[in-house]
Amino acid sequence: MALATINPATGKTVRTFEPLSSARLEAKLALAEATFHRHRFDGFSLRKKGMLAAAEIFENEQDRLGSLMTLEMGKPIRQARAEAAKCATACRFYAEHAESFLADEPAKIADGRGFIRYDPLGIVLAIMPWNFPFWQAVRFAAPALMAGNIGLLKHAANVPQCGLALEDVFLRAGFPEGSFQYLAIESKTVQRVIEDRRIAAVTLTGSVAAGAAVASIAGREIKRTVLELGGSDPFIVMPSAPLTKTVETAVKARTQNNGQSCIAAKRFLVHASVYDEFEKLFIAAFQKLRVGDPMLPETDMGPLAQAQSVETLEKQIDFACRSGARVLTGGHRIPGPGFYFEPTILADAPIDGPFVEEELFGPVALLFRVRDLDEAIKIANGTPYGLGACIWTQDSAEQECAIRYLQSGQVFVNSMVASQPALPFGGIKHSGYGRELGAVGIREFMNAKSVLIAGK
Repeated sequence: MALATINPATGKTVRTFEPLSSARLEAKLALAEATFHRHRFDGFSLRKKGMLAAAEIFENEQDRLGSLMTLEMGKPIRQARAEAAKCATACRFYAEHAESFLADEPAKIADGRGFIRYDPLGIVLAIMPWNFPFWQAVRFAAPALMAGNIGLLKHAANVPQCGLALEDVFLRAGFPEGSFQYLAIESKTVQRVIEDRRIAAVTLTGSVAAGAAVASIAGREIKRTVLELGGSDPFIVMPSAPLTKTVETAVKARTQNNGQSCIAAKRFLVHASVYDEFEKLFIAAFQKLRVGDPMLPETDMGPLAQAQSVETLEKQIDFACRSGARVLTGGHRIPGPGFYFEPTILADAPIDGPFVEEELFGPVALLFRVRDLDEAIKIANGTPYGLGACIWTQDSAEQECAIRYLQSGQVFVNSMVASQPALPFGGIKHSGYGRELGAVGIREFMNAKSVLIAGK
């Protein structure tokens, strides 16, 4: 089966690509191995020069790269350009900080000198999704390349041109050929690549099912993995929250990227004393969203990435309504060409229904009324997921309570959850394990080598 660019705004196939033959795949693996052995001890100054050059490309060509993202997966062009620009920030962050993050760490030794040295593991296979086709690849690639590792990118089948563009950026930036390669392979070939002796580790961003499958294969091969999986992030609103700003952010947190984000706010837990006003403002804001051609700068929300996404949302909403949920606005696919779906708000869904535990990967918000913060945290923690969470309150005691008791990889206060280069990113429970970004992220694929030099 060919990999293909299918324009989500029209449903039409734009371009197809044949998967790599066995011979071409072997050539890429061999090149990756040779490149690692030749360049693993290159100094940070050389890598820094290349990473800063990559940042310039992402920044200067954000219009072109943004248009490519929008063509392949449908995000509004303004958001696509911003994603390319965000890639530049990650490149610059690691260009500046990688050397200090990986500097030898002294350890107190009774008789002699001890320290920890961080050495690159080698070739890391990155299995990346389509929803942030540049950012999610770069938040792996920037630390990996600065650390001296080699990146192989198995991108989602519907964004092949984004994969090719990413490889081109790092080549043009001056990284040695083979440092970062796009593998145009199908999912059925992934196991073979993971099992290859030259692959040192695997990182995946995707579904729980995909993560479990990859972890199982890598586990048998005793290879390190980092998994960033699904989420059902809570957005908690307490009485002291400034409602106008909170609602404005809530809409963005649910509908950004056409609602297709692991860390999108999905469950809105609103204190009873402000619930009615929040609901009214929330509905009005959803109804004002401009849904349409994602290439137009005035568009707020474009199509979903795939036809299957529309069908899945329809089934989930239908089941929720049969279980007692009410549609406050939206709830249907938009007729016509392309994979468009109405921005949707559901209320009164049973908190223990399977559709609450499932990830609604589209512009569908679940709205809940809660008595107090204790109930909000109980509901927030009551799913298999634990990726991100945010709380909106001016009360410092409530802020501290949320930070302490919310079961998630990150807690944001008076801000929507978003990955940032300086902070480790990842989840717990079925949202995965390991971290990307920050000092923690760059060390995930390093050998923390203990060194002792005996002294007098």
